[in-house]
Amino acid sequence: MPTFSFTTVFPRLALAACLAVASLGASAAQVDVGGVKLDDQMDLRGTPLLLNGAGIRYKAIFKVYAAGLYVGRKVSTPEEALAALGPKRVSITMLRDIDANELGKLFTKGVEDNSPKSEMVNLIPGLLRMGQMFADQKQLKAGDTFTVDWLPGTGTLITVRGVPQPDPIKEQAFFNALLRIWLGPNPADWKLKDALLGKQ
Repeated sequence: MPTFSFTTVFPRLALAACLAVASLGASAAQVDVGGVKLDDQMDLRGTPLLLNGAGIRYKAIFKVYAAGLYVGRKVSTPEEALAALGPKRVSITMLRDIDANELGKLFTKGVEDNSPKSEMVNLIPGLLRMGQMFADQKQLKAGDTFTVDWLPGTGTLITVRGVPQPDPIKEQAFFNALLRIWLGPNPADWKLKDALLGKQ
């Protein structure tokens, strides 16, 4: 019959407890961006994603929102971000109150400023739907969140204040056009572009 010994069992229990705490700490790690806490890793419909980078969108001297880019593997260039396989997410948390319709117009302008003219005709239906989506929200207040997800096989899904909007836009070109708002040649905010690409 095996003998019970605290000297052999206790170290194992202590090690197991330490590993459990370390694991919990790793899964709960967060990044503070302008007072907004972003998880450094997350699960999107069964796929683990990493926070590639995060930063603040400024308009003149005013903070507008905090943004984070989640991808399956770290990227450092816009081309890598656009080509990355699997689900992706842009997470936005408002840092000030803003007219939602106005934000929708800014996003549309961001797409126009960063998309080849030849692509715009195909993007218009999705942009109109997105614009209406924001118009329906009336106003976004400081602390409100929304996400823009690319889900292979489903499309671009926008979730506002935790509520998924209906009818995802299926074409990946539309998600890439939205991603170029922040990562394109004429980004909304150059410092935010660098931050999302992990360069800050």
